Amino acid sequence: MIRIATRRSKMALAQTESVCMQLRSHNPVLEIHLSELNAHGDKDEINRLDRHGGKGGAFVSEIREELLLGNTECAMHSLKDVPGNQEMPGLIFAAFLMRDDPTDALVLRSGLTKIDLERNEGDGIRIGTNSVRRAAFIRHLYRKVETIHFRGAVDTRIRKMDEGIPQKLPDGSETSPVDALLLSTAGLIRLGLEDRISHKFSTHDIIPAVGQGIVVVECVDKNWRIREMLSVIDNAESRTLADAEREVLWVLNGHCNSPIAAHATIEGDTMTLRCAVMSLDGRQFLQYKAEGAAQSPRELGREAGLELIHLGAKRLIDASAIGI
Repeated sequence: MIRIATRRSKMALAQTESVCMQLRSHNPVLEIHLSELNAHGDKDEINRLDRHGGKGGAFVSEIREELLLGNTECAMHSLKDVPGNQEMPGLIFAAFLMRDDPTDALVLRSGLTKIDLERNEGDGIRIGTNSVRRAAFIRHLYRKVETIHFRGAVDTRIRKMDEGIPQKLPDGSETSPVDALLLSTAGLIRLGLEDRISHKFSTHDIIPAVGQGIVVVECVDKNWRIREMLSVIDNAESRTLADAEREVLWVLNGHCNSPIAAHATIEGDTMTLRCAVMSLDGRQFLQYKAEGAAQSPRELGREAGLELIHLGAKRLIDASAIGI
């Protein structure tokens, strides 16, 4: 038997089911027990995530506590939610699943097309997102678009957009209804909402978040029985890609409000790593592309992170900590 902790959201449960399916493909009689937790970020769908300590505090910390207390044996995370600038002694990523589509997708309300977004740099179009990275990129691409902080389960956000329901704010006020949403392509596919994708941005147009599209399973580092069980579903390429991207995040020491992006690809023996740091309004944009040996992902990530610092990334990261 293996005990897996996960968040109670539809997205997290769908991701955890992928873990279970892969484990059962190697051991059809394996008994799997799920521990579903209602994380801070799932219970509070109004406040910004930095109120809970960023994505790590909102979605990861409670599950990690369960691991360290021995209440579960492993935990599923979306890698993009796991802080890259904080070490967690005693825990280890025992499995990286094969990467899903890492791109970001545009979901439009009925009657709108991407042409409407492109017209006059997005003037008059309101786009909802809970990601500072996505907000910065869409502002960079369409200078006059209005971005609105829009949280909640993916299907709930889409329903609110379709029905013209505004987003409530912590002070009791409401935002304007949104015309579009910017969401994870992989998440929409997992929830069976692929038909709602109006446009999928390439990884060149919008560089993904660090680890986007990768599901990881974490366990106590000394639990060798669980590590061995999880090793059969570990994908070596995903692990290598993640090592490069997360090294960028570690070098930059970015916080939860930092518009930081990094995406690695491998072709043959060569890894290409594209990364960027932006101002919150998307008007200042620093990017760097590194190429090197695929067997040295952390070295490539360190090179990219240090080059971004040389270009002035710290100034943008510090400014995003207090807003602009």
